[in-house]
Amino acid sequence: MSWQTYVDEHLMCEIDGQHLSAAAILGHDGSIWAQSDNFPQVKPEEIAGIMKDFDEPGSLAPTGLYLGNTKYMVIQGEPGAVIRGKKGSGGVTVKKTNMSLIVGVYDEPMTPGQCNMIVERLGDYLNELGY
Repeated sequence: MSWQTYVDEHLMCEIDGQHLSAAAILGHDGSIWAQSDNFPQVKPEEIAGIMKDFDEPGSLAPTGLYLGNTKYMVIQGEPGAVIRGKKGSGGVTVKKTNMSLIVGVYDEPMTPGQCNMIVERLGDYLNELGY
């Protein structure tokens, strides 16, 4: 299965009638493996900040999580595994796997829990496969 298929069929899938706004699978170096059409253009320093927070949980809390020039307030996650951010009625979930970052962006009416489930389920599956 191609990386683009994982984005199109797993991350952008419908859940309870809702879809993520945007999604991507990135390498730890910020390289784009696959992305939805409307995924924001991310900057290397944004990915570097996310990777630092996985190594040093809480490092993004003072400054916020930036993704494509959009600032998200960092909320509870799983240290070293999942970072969650909130902005208005939407947010972002980032799951770190052995080799990649799974990113899902959502807006209402999708709930944070639905976004978390989609992103983290694919992340857990890719971890099992060694990715």
